[in-house]
Amino acid sequence: MLQVERKVNDMGTIRTAIGWKWDNSYTRLPETLYRMQLPTPVSHPQLALVNNALAEQLGLSIEELEVDGADILSGNKIAEGSEPLAQAYAGHQFGHFTMLGDGRAILLGEHIDPSGRRVDIQLKGSGRTPYSRGGDGRAALGPMLREYIISEALHGLGIPTTRSLAVVETGEEVLRETRLPGAILTRVASSHLRVGTFQYAANWGGADVLEQLVDYAVQRHYPDIKTDDGKAIALLQAVIEQQAKLIAKWQLVGFIHGVMNTDNMTISGESIDFGPCAFMNSYDPETVFSSIDTGGRYAYGNQPQIAGWNLARLAEALLPVIHSDSTTSLEQAQEAVMEFGKLYERYWLEGMRAKLGLQHEEQGDEQLVIDLLVMMQETKADYTNTFRDLTLGHIEEMSVAKHNDWEAWHSRWEERLHAQDADTKRAYELMRSSNPAIIPRNHIVEEVLEAAVKQGNYEQLEQFVEALQSPYAYTSEQQAYSEPPSEQVECGYQTYCGT
Repeated sequence: MLQVERKVNDMGTIRTAIGWKWDNSYTRLPETLYRMQLPTPVSHPQLALVNNALAEQLGLSIEELEVDGADILSGNKIAEGSEPLAQAYAGHQFGHFTMLGDGRAILLGEHIDPSGRRVDIQLKGSGRTPYSRGGDGRAALGPMLREYIISEALHGLGIPTTRSLAVVETGEEVLRETRLPGAILTRVASSHLRVGTFQYAANWGGADVLEQLVDYAVQRHYPDIKTDDGKAIALLQAVIEQQAKLIAKWQLVGFIHGVMNTDNMTISGESIDFGPCAFMNSYDPETVFSSIDTGGRYAYGNQPQIAGWNLARLAEALLPVIHSDSTTSLEQAQEAVMEFGKLYERYWLEGMRAKLGLQHEEQGDEQLVIDLLVMMQETKADYTNTFRDLTLGHIEEMSVAKHNDWEAWHSRWEERLHAQDADTKRAYELMRSSNPAIIPRNHIVEEVLEAAVKQGNYEQLEQFVEALQSPYAYTSEQQAYSEPPSEQVECGYQTYCGT
């Protein structure tokens, strides 16, 4: 720590009344898991966006953020108590294993909020690190604003996710295909522990480091796991459970992550790293938006399978510490991973029942859902608006209602709906709380990004994000955001990772 303290003092720490309460537990792990690293200063940092609601939740002063936020959240100054570092991790990227790490991100430290919750405060786009692998360590404004929008939209939808506290314009350009304005995003996460963190520990740290990492993850995320014996397998089971819930929630709202590499899957069960992500419009399991996913590995319909594959990689990394007997270790790991598919199907079907207002389980529910999805695919029906219109009873507006089998399906659904013990009003309340009226439509995301990046106009973006905070409100103000894109606009739409 002495060396880092010296480097920080050379740069200049500042005392600030923002309200940070640092307690940097990650620095107490073996140093093979990270490198102490200062952010690289930028020339003219300016706050572009501040998430006031999140700042208040974290116990931070919005007024003081206006004073010191640009300097601290750009990395130009280090707040007293912060111990900046870059985390090491590995990962399977499109199936190929490689050494990775925070190539353009610096963890400022861990902040304890007023409720006692510990969260990571990370700067994304803050300069080169020992893990940059030839990259410039920087980020462009557009992708950082996209992450701000999508992460806050997922939060509004009730989906576990990292959050965005602020975006700072750096006053510098980054070179990608063209020269673009630079920016730094402040990301808030339960932690940045990934499947890839355990893969790194298993490959470059050894059993002792792996055991310490397991202990740390359990203490931080799953403190209910009390036993010393079987702690690693209990951790694996807990992560599998959380990821099954998370992926089911993604599927239920039509979210497509785009780059489900093992370094982008968290141990906490939060969504993370929103590069080429997007939301599906017309229902089609083969939907892909990412420009780099040419083979469709991470298509919408493949996400549950890929999540299971990633969790199998976590199980492999944990094998040395699951059990002293290698055969037993393998058997326990395989048994745990096999549960993922069952858990996912259970959570997905529960969610689909809620979307259809079905308040208890009956045989035939899954077929009812599948038959609807088949009709939606064949009629190219909008995924979100189909369930929205069903909730509102706007049958005449539904393109799926033109399908030859629609009337028969609708009769089956209504019969199932009215056969419930509860009254119909409760069923529609359940549908309304399960079917968002709006999502971050891709064409609207692009519109507000263009206004912000090219014109410096953040008003549209801020209004959009505010609407996305209450996606189940069904207000008249949200109507403009619920319109799907024209076929011409949607055709060939692609997203990019931003690196």
